[in-house]
Amino acid sequence: MTTDERAAAEARLAKRDLTLDLARVVCVLLVIVVHLLFAGVSVSEDGIALERTLELQRWFPAATWFGLIMPLFFVVGGFASAAGFRSARRRGDDPEDFARVRLARLARPSLPLFVFFAVALGIAALLPVDPAFVDGVAVGVGSPLWFLASYMLVQALAPLMIEWHERRPRTTLAVLIAAACFTDLVRILVGEPLAGLPNVAFVWLAVQQLGFWMHDGWFAARRWWQLVLVVVVAYAILAVVVRVGDYSTNMLSNQFPPTVPLLLLGIAQACLLQLLHRPLTALMRLRPAQGVVLLLGSRLMTVYLWHLPLIMVLIGVQLVLPFPLSSPGSGQWWLERIPLFLVVLALVCLLSIPLVRFERVQPLAPAPPTWRTVLAIVLFIAPPFAIMTFGMDLALAAAGVVGTVAALLLARIPLRPAPSSRLIPR
Repeated sequence: MTTDERAAAEARLAKRDLTLDLARVVCVLLVIVVHLLFAGVSVSEDGIALERTLELQRWFPAATWFGLIMPLFFVVGGFASAAGFRSARRRGDDPEDFARVRLARLARPSLPLFVFFAVALGIAALLPVDPAFVDGVAVGVGSPLWFLASYMLVQALAPLMIEWHERRPRTTLAVLIAAACFTDLVRILVGEPLAGLPNVAFVWLAVQQLGFWMHDGWFAARRWWQLVLVVVVAYAILAVVVRVGDYSTNMLSNQFPPTVPLLLLGIAQACLLQLLHRPLTALMRLRPAQGVVLLLGSRLMTVYLWHLPLIMVLIGVQLVLPFPLSSPGSGQWWLERIPLFLVVLALVCLLSIPLVRFERVQPLAPAPPTWRTVLAIVLFIAPPFAIMTFGMDLALAAAGVVGTVAALLLARIPLRPAPSSRLIPR
């Protein structure tokens, strides 16, 4: 890196709110911890058994009220979208490039993963392995891919939603909340969970709007006691809604299809992030903290996408080693999660060395016709959407490869990783 490039990077860093980068990194690290605690494996005369150990604990539903932090990721994503779009608009950039850059940042890192899943499941289909066991593993490792469909959808709509927010901020948020409530009501009356699928858009778009409000400074302008009051009210309404509505006390069960409780969590988490802004800012003034956050933040999609396959690989290694497995849920099993977390984090960081190139986005070619960009987004999100609805299998993994490649080509996004000297700043 030249002196000028280093100076430019330091200038961009000085303008960033690093507490938001920290929040993103913490969200992903917590997801890794949760998935490690879900992955309980035991061996008996009946064969290999998989269980979601964490979810079997009595205290787990209550813990999800504070530990399910994906709404916060969408809030922070909304803040970043508002900052990025408004900056691009001031520069006079093509608005369509906003969606294409977001597509590049999600689709390119996903391509190696879809290829891996297609090859692995194809080989498993040829081996004498219990199909039910393969299906269980495939559904588990494919579960985080819901994020690709949901996040790409709200990011693609962000320019439109920002414009609506700038004209009618309260009305836009109120309409989205009303649409989310109505969708939940229809789901409850019909008794069909899939009737709530429209909330993949309404709930996450509403949570993203909170990020726009945060970028406007609304949360920063509130007194601390006002933010605390909003948190208390949000959780109080959540308690009432769960009690009288057809909602689980386990917030994870309310994540697909997303429901109104997640919107209430997003409101509370946005306020809590603002309440913690001062100490987090002080933390992010420390060079070690900056180094860790910037290192993981520069490869965050790789970490998120690959951590669960690596957890499954580690479990496979444990199964073939000549050592007894700890009983899931035992004291020894819980203690083993700590070194396993460190091993998974180390492995995913090593894996990110060759894969981080796919997260780099170089300046794009001139925008294609709008219909091609729209079709590209649809082709990319369709397989992850199907995976979160029906579960991962070989056909959907192959569809992910085809859909992602087609999306990149249609949107004129290079398939080859970009040289580090020709990158679009984050």
